[in-house]
Amino acid sequence: MSYANTFKRHEMKFLLNEEDFERVFEGIQPFMAADSYGLNTILNIYLDNDNNDVIRTSLGKPAYKEKLRLRGYGTVEDGSTAFLEIKKKFKGVVYKRRLELPYKQLHDYIKAGIPPEISEQNRQVFEEIDYFIKRLELKPAIALCYDRQAFFGNDDREFRLTFDSNIRSRRTELDLRKGDFGETLFNQPFRIMEVKLAGGVPMWLVKILSENKIYGGHFSKYGNVFQNEILQNRSLKECSQL
Repeated sequence: MSYANTFKRHEMKFLLNEEDFERVFEGIQPFMAADSYGLNTILNIYLDNDNNDVIRTSLGKPAYKEKLRLRGYGTVEDGSTAFLEIKKKFKGVVYKRRLELPYKQLHDYIKAGIPPEISEQNRQVFEEIDYFIKRLELKPAIALCYDRQAFFGNDDREFRLTFDSNIRSRRTELDLRKGDFGETLFNQPFRIMEVKLAGGVPMWLVKILSENKIYGGHFSKYGNVFQNEILQNRSLKECSQL
């Protein structure tokens, strides 16, 4: 399977309960086809620094923000295809550039600073990522995994729609070869639906959303995990002072 490694697109999120999910899932069937992988597990390691500057800035909802993550799929081994992605968002438009290499090379780079084998074609992307890491002193901060069902448009394969669930995370064993285990995110939506498109929203999808009174929302997986950690730490501190 080939992958695009440069993106510019709009992304919209919708937080669905079980009933909403069933209605949307049924409604998209005539217009979209399921990804060949079907239900898949997404594994990420997000990079941040000791002060959590990346996620703190993102939660402030600035006009411009950026994140860096290492991503794998399913069972990850040394030679598995993996992606080191720098994701930028400016005024609602998402720009994503990434390196596609064997997992071990990318893991060794973010963990120990060992440069991966970079082609001239990917040199500019690598230098952009490397500068970001060094500027903010980034390092592996959290493993975040979830289950995904992905679909693409019958008439436009660049139009994608995904349903994410079962978000879990861990702060230790930050190596995707260890698997997708982690603490389940408290109070997460039944499904997080993401619509990813370069152009306008298809009218058939507008109709489905309108008829079922489903409106766009905001949800950062990393952001919600981080905020929950702050609340848990605050509660523990308060209990220790009693």
